[in-house]
Amino acid sequence: MKLKSLQDLLADQLKDLYSAENQLVKALPKMAKAATNPDLKAGFAEHLEQTRGQVARLEQICEQLGVTPKGKKCAAMEGLVEEGQELMEEDAEPGVRDAGLIAAAQKVEHYEIASYGSARTWAEQLGLDGAVQLLQETLDEEKETDEKLTQLALSAVNVEAEEEEPRVPKKKAARSK
Repeated sequence: MKLKSLQDLLADQLKDLYSAENQLVKALPKMAKAATNPDLKAGFAEHLEQTRGQVARLEQICEQLGVTPKGKKCAAMEGLVEEGQELMEEDAEPGVRDAGLIAAAQKVEHYEIASYGSARTWAEQLGLDGAVQLLQETLDEEKETDEKLTQLALSAVNVEAEEEEPRVPKKKAARSK
């Protein structure tokens, strides 16, 4: 697809997001299964349902714009999902794996926040109010998910992971003279 206009760029971004979200629909159940913290498991299950709704919103936007959402593979999401898969295959203590899963999920969320933010801004520039509203709804969900992951990491998961690690004494920084 030749990108001749901002509308072409938006269509390309929507296809990329559609691919990304569909990859997540497949990855989130695996992440939920790998998680041991009950709140993290529940969070992944909740986000799976949200992600399905986000796919539906993208389909709605594409229909409004006369764009076919299929036909592009999101290489960035493919890489992020692969990183998460590698983590799940590591020989890790349960709490440490959960902390890593949160980090992997936040990488995904940050990618989505950037992508949806750009798409929303372009739709706004083009006066596509219906698309702006739907993209903003998804953007808000992604930010909320990121915040929930941060709170879960700080309140429980990182603490559990730290307790599983052998304590390594901290070295004092050498003073320069």
